[in-house]
Amino acid sequence: MTAQHRIDAYWNGRAPSYDEYVQRPDRFADDQRAWSEIWSRALPDPPLDVLDVGTGTGQAAMVLAGLGHRVTGIDLAEGMLERARRHAAAMADGPVIRHGDAVHPDFPAASFDAVTSRYLMWTLREPEVAVANWIRLLRPGGTVAVVDSTWFPDGLPETPGGLADHYDDQVRAMLPLAAAQSIDQTVAVLEKAGLDDVTVTPLTSVYELDRRFGVAPDHEHQLQFLVTGRA
Repeated sequence: MTAQHRIDAYWNGRAPSYDEYVQRPDRFADDQRAWSEIWSRALPDPPLDVLDVGTGTGQAAMVLAGLGHRVTGIDLAEGMLERARRHAAAMADGPVIRHGDAVHPDFPAASFDAVTSRYLMWTLREPEVAVANWIRLLRPGGTVAVVDSTWFPDGLPETPGGLADHYDDQVRAMLPLAAAQSIDQTVAVLEKAGLDDVTVTPLTSVYELDRRFGVAPDHEHQLQFLVTGRA
């Protein structure tokens, strides 16, 4: 089993509980409003052709499609994709969900106006290679917009069970942002890959929602960030 297969296996197993948390009825409407505002600020006006890499259960892809963009979401974890396809099928003009590698997306050059991701950068192998490939897919002036945080500044958990069983030493060695101590490390990746005008926006609206409703099990209350750059 390769390191990427170990990552995929973890998210295949996590898919049901992850999706149930995202769909929590007590905060779903508030989340939709907050993320609609975040992505509206991140991208030019719709309709754009958007590639959502590491789409998972399709949360960002669904919000982006709801804003009027033409969205394609890709992921390697079939368990997550099954959930994303189910959500997309229930939505008029929903995103197209495909199996695909975020590091090497299999699309022609200049296919998209924007590439997005949500909670991918920390678990992304070869992030500079990935971002360079995203830039290749963008039309002139296109946007890369990623959302993430410094989830494990003290290192990934090593206690057996769950994450530690799949994110072993081989996997950790492949993920330079997994234990990032500052969002500036993500900024540096985007800049080194060739993006211009890289900016960071703290997502205070999501922070407040987490304060009101609580965070996912085994997570801490942390500030998340939107990082954008222009091709």
